[in-house]
Amino acid sequence: MSPDSQQDFALAFLSILFEGLPFILLGTLISGFIDVYLPAGTMDRFLPKNKFFAILVAGLMGAVFPVCECAVVPVIRRLVKKGLPVSCALTYMLAAPIVNPITALSTWKAFQGQGAEMMTSSRLLLGFLIAAGVGLIVSKLPLSAVLKSQLVESLKNESEAEASHQHGKSCCDHSHEHDHHSHEEPAPDHRLTAALRSALRDFIDVAVYFSIGVSITALFNTGIAPGAEWLDSLAKNPTAAPAALMGLAFVLSLCSTSDAFIAATLAKFSWGAKLAFLTFGPMMDVKLLFLYQTVLRKRFIFLLAIGLFFAIGGISIFWQQLVFQAK
Repeated sequence: MSPDSQQDFALAFLSILFEGLPFILLGTLISGFIDVYLPAGTMDRFLPKNKFFAILVAGLMGAVFPVCECAVVPVIRRLVKKGLPVSCALTYMLAAPIVNPITALSTWKAFQGQGAEMMTSSRLLLGFLIAAGVGLIVSKLPLSAVLKSQLVESLKNESEAEASHQHGKSCCDHSHEHDHHSHEEPAPDHRLTAALRSALRDFIDVAVYFSIGVSITALFNTGIAPGAEWLDSLAKNPTAAPAALMGLAFVLSLCSTSDAFIAATLAKFSWGAKLAFLTFGPMMDVKLLFLYQTVLRKRFIFLLAIGLFFAIGGISIFWQQLVFQAK
């Protein structure tokens, strides 16, 4: 590797790293406070009892709790441990980076003069539909097929501990119950320390995977120029163009709050291909591939990536045809 290439790699690596780390820090801080302060089952109580409607509501939670894709993974891990159904958690994880006001505003701003309203509304709608579809599919799968074995075991242990705790409460009189809680309830400063320690553990865990993903992304970014002509040659192909831009989104690993400004400059590509780029990237890219491994099984991640690729690509092509015929 030449000195110039090393410098390019270092610049690309540091720019992506410094862009993503603040969001990871924010996400792990939130996850730490969720771990200590949020009672088990709280999030579940806010969702409708009907599984279908609960997944739909989870897909819209990003509008209230806007989180970047870098920050959402550690939050999801804690919410699952606190009793949020896995189907709802994954729906929120996939939808939140897209279905939120910050992403909507950046997309609208980036596509001024290029059908900003249509692109923004289509991106939000497609992101929501894909996330909800994944949630509905996951709701039919066992936990062991989706989550890492350590997390499944942790959930089982916590469920058994909660059941044991509830049984113990029923066997004790009111005074004993009061004494039990008074001894278990930590002081506020101890809870804050516990929250920060939990956040630190999550940050180290997630940052390791994130750094690996960033390294791979920087290597691709610094070597992508030689393939620019080949990429442009696919722009007019209605099937290959969305696939090419989804592959580009996977490699570039852009933040969902800024990727629209890159997509808007891809003038040779169709509206549908840009929509595929803006929907697939926040759901599946190089850095997310490694971040997801802190929560999800590798086989499930592989199947999720393939499913997202074909679903988003197919719908984007169909959407392109509808828009073209409408005009």
